[in-house]
Amino acid sequence: MDFLEIIRMLAALLVTVGLILLASWAMRRFGPDAMSRLQVSRKERRLTLVETLVLDPARRLVLVRLDDEERLILLGEGRTLETLKAPPRRRKPPETAA
Repeated sequence: MDFLEIIRMLAALLVTVGLILLASWAMRRFGPDAMSRLQVSRKERRLTLVETLVLDPARRLVLVRLDDEERLILLGEGRTLETLKAPPRRRKPPETAA
């Protein structure tokens, strides 16, 4: 091995370590939700997930809102059972600065 090959290997190692450090800095800086910020946001979605509650490993309760109506759904054991309709929540008006 001659001296130029050793220098070339060290330079390749430094570039590789630099790229790893740059990627780790970028992940800390921009966070795991960086891809969601790049997506084009749609207009108001009709279906939203309000809350989930895990009852046991096989079942969970899911509260979803479709338009202005909320529904509580029981998921599990290969079945989906709609249990009840919840009244729509009234949204608080935004507070104005005085």
